[in-house]
Amino acid sequence: MFILRIQHPVPDFARWKRAFDADPADRRKSGVIRYSIQRSVANPKFVMIDLEFDTVREAEVLLTKMRRLWEGSGSSVMSSPEAWIVETVETVELAEPAPTA
Repeated sequence: MFILRIQHPVPDFARWKRAFDADPADRRKSGVIRYSIQRSVANPKFVMIDLEFDTVREAEVLLTKMRRLWEGSGSSVMSSPEAWIVETVETVELAEPAPTA
């Protein structure tokens, strides 16, 4: 499993989230299997996104698309993005999930 991990500050989380949900990079067609969004507890205007892929090539292609977006329309909802493509080498669950009601 390969993850494109992106992080950056956002001036307005709700505005950024609307832009993210509009999906200008077409995540599904780009090979994204799933994604998660995290916000810093200390600074809720700082977001981190993990996008999961089957192949490193799919992650590289989407990162190229994202860099074009960041230089264009994306700059209005976020700044100073950093991104890495990482490979999951191990996942261990140490606690059982909490029961759902």
